[in-house]
Amino acid sequence: MADSSSVIVIAHRGASGERPEHTLESYQRAIEQGADYIEPDLVMTRDGVLIARHENEIGGTTDVAQHAEFAARRRTQVIDGETMTGWFTEDFTLAEIKTLRARERLPALRAANCAFDGRFSVPTFEDIMQLAQSASRTRSGRSRIGLYPETKHPAHFQKLGLALERPVLETLERHGYAERGSPVFIQSFDPGNLRQLRAMTPLPLVQLLEHGIGDVARIAEYADCIGIAKALATPASVAEAHAQGLKVHVWTFRAENEFLPDDFKIGQSPAAHGDLRGEIARYLALGIDGFFTDFPAIGVAVRDAWAP
Repeated sequence: MADSSSVIVIAHRGASGERPEHTLESYQRAIEQGADYIEPDLVMTRDGVLIARHENEIGGTTDVAQHAEFAARRRTQVIDGETMTGWFTEDFTLAEIKTLRARERLPALRAANCAFDGRFSVPTFEDIMQLAQSASRTRSGRSRIGLYPETKHPAHFQKLGLALERPVLETLERHGYAERGSPVFIQSFDPGNLRQLRAMTPLPLVQLLEHGIGDVARIAEYADCIGIAKALATPASVAEAHAQGLKVHVWTFRAENEFLPDDFKIGQSPAAHGDLRGEIARYLALGIDGFFTDFPAIGVAVRDAWAP
């Protein structure tokens, strides 16, 4: 079982329960709340710049639909076997992306976040690294802010000549986050991407899993950790991963009833906040090594108070 003092709190897309996700303001909020790591999902612009968006389709997280000059760029394409329609980062230069403004992805559940719609820009990975470095310098007596980037649709971008791997590593290196022991985890759902990265960096790699644990011994050949959906976290799966030397990080912990199991819901509204503290404590009891949360202040408080 992991000692609670070693369990890391990963701010999922920043403090995305309180600010629109993947904005500098969301990451800054998470840092202020004591998160150990901030998590940018990384995609590429047409001119080869890494930016933070949950998907390369940006219709749901920016105001691009309100920009008449970009109306003709709405299209349909197949990405990793899934048909998607919308506006895609690979069709925009960074300068064009910077004319857009972020908006709340879950307005029905996070109405308070909608007050920030239109106020924040889309950050580059470089912007996020500069924020982390600056914040780390002001953290007296505490370790550096950790980075937990995810490579999104790496095979798709590689086919377009916009491979993510080297730009991610080069950005980390520029900011002193590339050496062994740096507070970094690089995550991906794509095992091919992780195997490629394994040959390029000593940094810890995380195999993301949503539908099943699979062969953890094989995963341990190229990864250092599994990042698993809550439904996959059981005493047996955690023990199996640990036996192979893999850390276990679990996603995603959110306060809204919509995302909580029935025994932790409070009230009837899907948007109302339930007992997130109780749910996190339940998973800490399994001996996990870290967890992703949209509400890092709650995550930090539960982790710090946890006594296995």
